[in-house]
Amino acid sequence: MTSQAHLDLLILPRWLVPVEPAGVVLSHYALGISGDKISLIAPREQALKHPATQVLELRESLLIPGLVNAHGHAAMSLFRGLADDLPLHTWLQEHIWPAESKWVNEHFVQDGAELAIAEQLLNGITCFSDMYFYPEILCQQVHHSGIRAQINMPIIDFPMPGARDTDEAIRQGLSLFDDFKHHPRIQIGFGPHAPYTANDENLSKVLTLANQLDIPIQMHVHESAHEVQESLDKYGQRPLARLAKLGLLGPRFQAVHMTQVNNEDIELLVQNNCSVIHCPESNLKLASGFCPVERLWQAGVNVAIGTDGAASNNNLNLLEETRTAALLAKAVANDASALNAHQALRMATLNGARALGMEELVGSLEVGKLADLLSVNLSALATQPVYDPVSQLIYAASSEQVEHVWVGGKQLLANRQLLRMNTQEIKHKAMFWQEKISKTNN
Repeated sequence: MTSQAHLDLLILPRWLVPVEPAGVVLSHYALGISGDKISLIAPREQALKHPATQVLELRESLLIPGLVNAHGHAAMSLFRGLADDLPLHTWLQEHIWPAESKWVNEHFVQDGAELAIAEQLLNGITCFSDMYFYPEILCQQVHHSGIRAQINMPIIDFPMPGARDTDEAIRQGLSLFDDFKHHPRIQIGFGPHAPYTANDENLSKVLTLANQLDIPIQMHVHESAHEVQESLDKYGQRPLARLAKLGLLGPRFQAVHMTQVNNEDIELLVQNNCSVIHCPESNLKLASGFCPVERLWQAGVNVAIGTDGAASNNNLNLLEETRTAALLAKAVANDASALNAHQALRMATLNGARALGMEELVGSLEVGKLADLLSVNLSALATQPVYDPVSQLIYAASSEQVEHVWVGGKQLLANRQLLRMNTQEIKHKAMFWQEKISKTNN
């Protein structure tokens, strides 16, 4: 890039962490955006020689890649706090599934998705992956909001809201793929719910189509000991081994949770170059078990991080999730050096992008990549003094310190204010559903 090249935006942070290369913290550097891409990363004085339409000075802020929430159920935000403090299968079968059967429709998904997207943007999430009913509604909300997403068509053996059977769900997934295959911010995948809710025939159908279209498959796998034992009783195999035998495992396969892991499981993940998506707070809350993040990391497995849905978390705060992941990894590994702050940030950014097949586009601050990024103001008392900005980000900062967010070069959050979404309207819609559901449940 020549010294005369014009920038749309020049950002001047105190610190810049590109994530790739790993472990680097740049002080008094600048980042330039042209169109939807990062076009310049250079020392401050050198960068200031470039003419820019807008210059943004962030003297006490850290600039990082946008956070990637690699697994969730956006519309379930309207079930936040509905059925707390219950084990997974009781929570799911006796409370969540009945509530979904009763309440989930297009309007529920529209309002719940809007709430989730607003919350995620406020928390610095620029890209998320989702698996829930009426995915076409979520696609529209993603389109209007400006956020980036991987939307996975849910596949279950029994009828679900929006689809009478598996074949209809698959047809809807194919239609979604056709509708959004050229969209700059939406990627479509398949989301078979779990090994215990998808039979071999339906999984084979999904695999054939995913291979033909080269699209991802995201699935809850090894979420609980009960799930693993049930598979052993029914199939004589652990769930991951069954999926391997069916041919589902591969670079496009995203295994969510993986709290029950042995050496054979790790070998299968490594051999097939699968990604694991770790959801520590949901796993803790539902007492599902502990994903052995350090063992997976050391084995070379790509580990990303997700919040899961707000019904089991109860928030969509990936910064908080990452802190929990880092602390939990140390306890599980019995090693204080496990999953250090830089690795944790990588898990929430570039590893997430890699899991979703987007690592060439987003996940790190590199010239030529899409300008998905955020700034975190570290001037608060709780993040003073700053010896290491990445350490402060992971172990001390609050999501309330996220000040600016850009997706594809377009600013969606400025000084904690959403630019495309009306927070009061979103809040009123959430209160409407709370009153409606509460009246009936009481």
